[in-house]
Amino acid sequence: MTDPLLPELLDLALEAARRAGELLRDGRPADLGVAATKSSPIDVVTEMDIAAEKLITGFLAEHRPEDGFLGEEGASTAGTSGVRWVIDPLDGTVNYLYGLPTWAVSIAAERDGEAVVGVVAAPMRRETYRAVLGGGAYADDKPLRCRPAPPLDQALVSTGFNYVTAVRAHQADVAQRLIPRLRDIRRSGSAAVDLCDVAAGRLDGYYERGLNPWDLAAGALIAREAGALTGGRPGQRPSYDLAVAASPGVFEPLQALLEEFGAWHD
Repeated sequence: MTDPLLPELLDLALEAARRAGELLRDGRPADLGVAATKSSPIDVVTEMDIAAEKLITGFLAEHRPEDGFLGEEGASTAGTSGVRWVIDPLDGTVNYLYGLPTWAVSIAAERDGEAVVGVVAAPMRRETYRAVLGGGAYADDKPLRCRPAPPLDQALVSTGFNYVTAVRAHQADVAQRLIPRLRDIRRSGSAAVDLCDVAAGRLDGYYERGLNPWDLAAGALIAREAGALTGGRPGQRPSYDLAVAASPGVFEPLQALLEEFGAWHD
């Protein structure tokens, strides 16, 4: 890392993610319930999402008070430093609510609109994924590299589904058309974990419609730094319309099929 700011941002993201992960893992109440809903009655927020975001933003603001924030649970300040923290305090909230282990804390630092640091902590996996722009990707201290690309019909691909019923119906149609063209499809319930699994070579690809910046920022950087390609519709960056991440050689044909099947619209 030649930029002296990046180690500082990485250390802060790692520590904030560690503290939030411990809070979520060790502080989960036995009677955990839904605190609010977002896009639909099944798109939930728990009291722990809110507590974790407050912990993260408070810690980061203490150390870098001039930075901006964008958080899933409402943190939004412009800042004056050119650095913005993009935070998903609990990616995989429904998994967490049900006691399933696939959930994560996702923290990215953007500078002038570009992600330069990404950290995804998955406490129930006992893994923390990290990347710095131009510095590679790691799971703890182990370097990450995406899988060599198989033929598309041998690729294992993950996806996710929106919480709005009408949107999910179309996504199910896309998946139904895609499944015969792949080895199989997985659905973990956490975009951040899926992106890190692409980086770690546990998946050949991942796609989803309906992701927000906090879902993508850290995991997409980690995937790219592990050698994966990321994008949206052909020629576009990952966005709410469509996000795709895959090994080179899988990315292009997968993206082409998603475009053909209309995965980018409801």
